[in-house]
Order: sequence, then structure tokens, then C-alpha cells
Amino acid sequence: MIDTDYIRMMARYSAWQNANVTASADALEDAGRQAGRGAFFGSIQGTLNHLLWGDRIWMHRFAETGLPRTASIRESVDETDGWTDYCPARSAMDRVISDWAARLEPSWLDGDLAWYSTAADRSICKPKQALVVHFFNHGTHHRGQVHAMLTASGCATADTDVPLMPD
Repeated sequence: MIDTDYIRMMARYSAWQNANVTASADALEDAGRQAGRGAFFGSIQGTLNHLLWGDRIWMHRFAETGLPRTASIRESVDETDGWTDYCPARSAMDRVISDWAARLEPSWLDGDLAWYSTAADRSICKPKQALVVHFFNHGTHHRGQVHAMLTASGCATADTDVPLMPD
């Protein structure tokens, strides 16, 4: 299904896109990032915080890194205390993901990963390869929501296509 080259490419892509949406959102005042915009997680800041929360929980499951600050999906919108907290936390998480991808052994992709999901209130066991695909798709999905909110607020956004990713 997937291999470590795919994971490394997607880690680079995610970091590139996280930097792009962060740079675009930086053009807004805090009120603009916090404004409710009808998205599932409300605002640009809330959605970006949820994405950071999701990356932290999945990296905890994949690589035993630290847990997110907040305990649940509902609370994930408050993963950071504000924009000045979010920006370095996002960059740090992208480094964690890139470092994990860089040292990942192909054999790690074999088999299943089991965890207790508080969202589903049950234990879950799924193939690692499918979970890694989900991990990256989750980020792309929520960055797409942020991209739409940024565009609607008049912010310039950068390229999002994988073939345009810098080397």
C-alpha cells in the first residue's frame, strides 16, 4: 500500500502546507483568526488548533511522543493559548513528524496499531498503513477548510499542489 518514501514525502508536504496556511493566517488580526466562520471547528484558529491536536495524538500513537495539551476532540480548539503559542508549536510538531518519517523503518508499517479511542469510547485496532494515510489525509482535509476560510477573508494563499512542492 504505502512505503517510507510516501511517508517522507507527505511529511514534507504537510510541513510545507502548514507553513503556507500559517503565513497566510498571520496576515489577519487575532480577531480575524478567532472569528466564527461556519467551519466544523468554528474559526481559523480553532481549526488549526484541532489539526495540531490531531497531529500530536497520532504521533503519540505512532512514536510515543508527548500527548496533546487538551484531552478531547471537543477541547482541541484550545490546544494552544493563541497565535503566538500556536506558531512555534506548529513548527515544532512538523519537525517531530519529519524526524519520525526520516528514521522510520519499513518494518514499522507491518501489522496493526491498537489504542483506546476516547472519541469512539472503545478500543480500536487498525492496520498501521491505513492509519498513516488517515493521519496525512486528516491534515489535508482541515488545511483545506482553513484555506477556504482564508480565501473568504481576503488573504492570499500559496500553491497547494504536490507537484509544485519545493525540493
